[in-house]
Amino acid sequence: MWVDILGGGNEISSVLFLDGPDARNALLLRDLPATADVLSWDAYDLMKVFPAGFAWSGGLLTSDQTEMLRPYPEEPADTPTIQPIDDALIDRLAINSRAGYSELAAQLDTSASTVSRRLETLVAAHVVRLACEVDLSLLGIRSEALLWITTGPGSLETIGQGLSRHPQVRFAAATTGAANLLVAVAAKDLSGLYAFVTGTIGTLADIRGVELTPILNAVKRTGRVRRSEPLSR
Repeated sequence: MWVDILGGGNEISSVLFLDGPDARNALLLRDLPATADVLSWDAYDLMKVFPAGFAWSGGLLTSDQTEMLRPYPEEPADTPTIQPIDDALIDRLAINSRAGYSELAAQLDTSASTVSRRLETLVAAHVVRLACEVDLSLLGIRSEALLWITTGPGSLETIGQGLSRHPQVRFAAATTGAANLLVAVAAKDLSGLYAFVTGTIGTLADIRGVELTPILNAVKRTGRVRRSEPLSR
């Protein structure tokens, strides 16, 4: 889903959604060792992704504007019984998320109303999430970083939920490993990044350690491969 080129020693960071333990083991025990020029890696499980990050707006929109654009309620509906058509529908949307109901219906040999109904059900339950990928340089954002934060176990949920709602936080997840919270931060420049670390992270209780790694270049975000050159203004 995400592939970033990093500074600070580690060269590449990626976030992957894998289809269970077998896919994870195949990646770590077979595919990566067989890949030329991969010298070492560290792997962690994301135990919980804090959902508020999916509503990231960089602080550029008011709460009312954000709410108007929200395609689903913040709290998910009850998880529906997954039907065979749902898996096929998701696979098609992963290939072309702009496909219309009629086009999807023709591909799945069903009706447009069925596609519409199933998709609305999946979105309402947060089984499917809609994301818009933006070139951050067009928003005046020139500095990004990954923060590996260590909190006390009892504070992890509260701190994770709170940081995920911060306008500079694009992603937040509880993770395994030496640090238990991964946060992706976007700032106007290094001064803005410094202000976030000192003024936001520094004021939180039960923060026991912070390691910051700058992101040099974003290759892929929310499943979309980035252009090699930024979009013209």
